[in-house]
Amino acid sequence: MTDATPSTQNGPMLSADGTPLKKSLQIALRRQKIRALMLIAPLLLFVLISFIAPIADMLFRSVENEIVSETLPRTVIALEDWGYDDGKAAPPGEDVYAALYVDLSEAEELKVHTRLGSRLNYETTGMSSLFRKTGRGVGRMDTDIYADQFIALDPRWEDPAAWIALMDAPGISEVLPETASAWSSWQRILVSKNDDIAEEQPEDFLYPMLFRDLVRHPADRVAAYDGPNADMLAAARAAVDGFEAVSLEEQFIDIDKDWASPEIWGTIKAFSSPYTAGYFLSSVDLKLTPAGIEEQPESQQIYMLLFGRTLFMSMVIMGSCILLGYPIAYLLSNLPLRTSNLLLILVLLPFWTSLLVRTSAWKVLLQQQGVINDILVWLGLVADGDRLVMINNQFGTIVAMTHILLPFMILPLYSVMKTIPPSYVRAAKSLGATDWTAFWRVYFPQSVPGIGAGSILVFILSIGYYITPELVGGTTGTFISNRIAYHISSSLNWGLAAALGTILLAVVLVLYWVYDRIVGIDNVSLG
Repeated sequence: MTDATPSTQNGPMLSADGTPLKKSLQIALRRQKIRALMLIAPLLLFVLISFIAPIADMLFRSVENEIVSETLPRTVIALEDWGYDDGKAAPPGEDVYAALYVDLSEAEELKVHTRLGSRLNYETTGMSSLFRKTGRGVGRMDTDIYADQFIALDPRWEDPAAWIALMDAPGISEVLPETASAWSSWQRILVSKNDDIAEEQPEDFLYPMLFRDLVRHPADRVAAYDGPNADMLAAARAAVDGFEAVSLEEQFIDIDKDWASPEIWGTIKAFSSPYTAGYFLSSVDLKLTPAGIEEQPESQQIYMLLFGRTLFMSMVIMGSCILLGYPIAYLLSNLPLRTSNLLLILVLLPFWTSLLVRTSAWKVLLQQQGVINDILVWLGLVADGDRLVMINNQFGTIVAMTHILLPFMILPLYSVMKTIPPSYVRAAKSLGATDWTAFWRVYFPQSVPGIGAGSILVFILSIGYYITPELVGGTTGTFISNRIAYHISSSLNWGLAAALGTILLAVVLVLYWVYDRIVGIDNVSLG
């Protein structure tokens, strides 16, 4: 009879230190995974910070619209109860103009009103100039009449210390809500300029808000306040009913009559949300208006045309690369090694030449006074007055991009064809197959993975190209990527550029999914 330890008879197997063997294996595997993760963590962090985060931030710009609500917070709230009514509504009341007055006074001091105008100008033409003009005029409005009357009533209204004591008192925001809100704006302005609030005379826009608070609230509510400078505030409440007042609405309309237009206010309200679908609607030739979603004017419907053109021309370029690249790859894979290596160098040679140089060379070759037209005229195939137009159109883009992307088709095809044993074709011929049957039934099916890999490479690269179409495409050969580049570098409409890029990315992913369903991504191979 043999002896057995209790751990093998009645319990789990133990390691040398007495820990259950299964648990020890789990600990070892966990440590191994942690070590592997620590090894790739620097690279993963670098990719996350330098690649994924910027892309995510750019894509977020396609829906981000916080500039309106951040620059005009009071106006946005005041407009909530105002309706556009298809442009038939009257302009909003004095409360909205008062909110706009404080918002624009702060925005002009912080120099952000022009950015807001540029953003809204994407939606309604003229908004940019309207906000620039109003920013210059808001400081010259006749609202200093309120400051003069308050100071004439009590000189303490000119003293920063009196304002500080009053606005820091508990519960003052309930007694003077609009004044307290305007005081917060005044503090932000001084902080941005690194000025001391105790040394700066209160800004003019505080006094109209103080007047509005005192006029709109009953005297007993002001009398209930017993904090610092309560006597000054009570005296002001007793006197404001006799103050001379001005209409802020008339002041804004004097600056620019567009402030009486319901369309202007409707645009501000329509884009007051922190998030908007306006950029995506513009990307599909629609627009978000105060009245709802509408089609762009026919003369401005360009993006759907560009999306269709981009997909069509990318498909054509991919097809032309297959037709030209397949014979070359077949030749390279069946020639002797020394000869095929020499020819492969010629295939790779374009990678050593600047893309700009290669594209410019095609401009020289394809233009009406270029080399190809000169040869055709010399051969008598084309009359000198009827030279072919082969540049600044779709034909020029297809030719130039086929030349540029052809190596990306040849290399995957060559790598796959190189792995196909020649004995398969010889065996087919020995069994009675013709050269064509042996190629089509035996050789070609084995080269399909290379076609799939090359097609994906060429299509993905061509759909995002913008340098070559920009140089040789003219008006009919440009891609959607050219418009994205324009909005990023020239118009600075990054939101629309992000929306166009997001849609393009979604289209590519859908096409990739369709390709996987029909062909199967597992059939793609690089040899």
